Amino acid sequence: MKEVVGVRFKGNGKIYYFSPGNLKINKDDVVIVNTDKGLQLGEVATNIKNIKKENLILPVKKALRIANEEDKKAHQKNIRDSEMAHKKCQKLIEEYNLNMKLLETVYTFDRKQLIFYFTSEDRIDFRSLVKDLAKIYKTRIELRQVGIRDQAKSVGGLGHCGRELCCTAFLNEFDSVSINMAKNQNLALNPAKISGVCGRLLCCLNYENKEYKEYKKGIPPVGTIVKTNQGKGKVISVDVFNRRYKVDVPDYGVVNVETQEEKDGSN
Repeated sequence: MKEVVGVRFKGNGKIYYFSPGNLKINKDDVVIVNTDKGLQLGEVATNIKNIKKENLILPVKKALRIANEEDKKAHQKNIRDSEMAHKKCQKLIEEYNLNMKLLETVYTFDRKQLIFYFTSEDRIDFRSLVKDLAKIYKTRIELRQVGIRDQAKSVGGLGHCGRELCCTAFLNEFDSVSINMAKNQNLALNPAKISGVCGRLLCCLNYENKEYKEYKKGIPPVGTIVKTNQGKGKVISVDVFNRRYKVDVPDYGVVNVETQEEKDGSN
């Protein structure tokens, strides 16, 4: 087990774990930590806790100190300068006529690196752009291409449910979502209905998938040929949570069938 504390660098971003060392760190504290990209300022998202080493990315770097007022002022200056750099980069992108969409620009806390996040459907030759940015800002420049889901998370918006996008509101990471999850939940396979604003499958398909799989045990899928007291027929619909299904029996009609578990529960 390793004693760690979770830190976020963006409001609802991914949580990274650091060793608290001898620091007395509490949730919601602001800390300076050492990362692969240099010093960063982040907000503590968890209290100190113990996690198995196999569940961590080793070696775990240390939290250096609780941020003071000067650190916070420096961070705010970095944010303002990042916004200015973002506008400048956008102007250069237009001048070079590059087919890329700039999403976010971030200075590391120690200003040793300036990172530009973008999306693009094409392979981009941005060497000239990087040279220009390096001349202007006198620091290491990194252009990092991210996925369409990252774009939706950054931009935000409303989902089909009318609420804020899950990725913007609370999701730290993107879990794998498959079309089988929609099939498992008997949803119409209409791309407009099961896709989010990013064009990918809805993240919320994953939320209840485990429960649907559990409830569907013992219930034959639609299209299956089964035996009933009235004869053999094809399953034409299922009611997962009431654990019932309908069977179309030739020369008889539609038969309602309850699973054995439902019958046992009613006795």
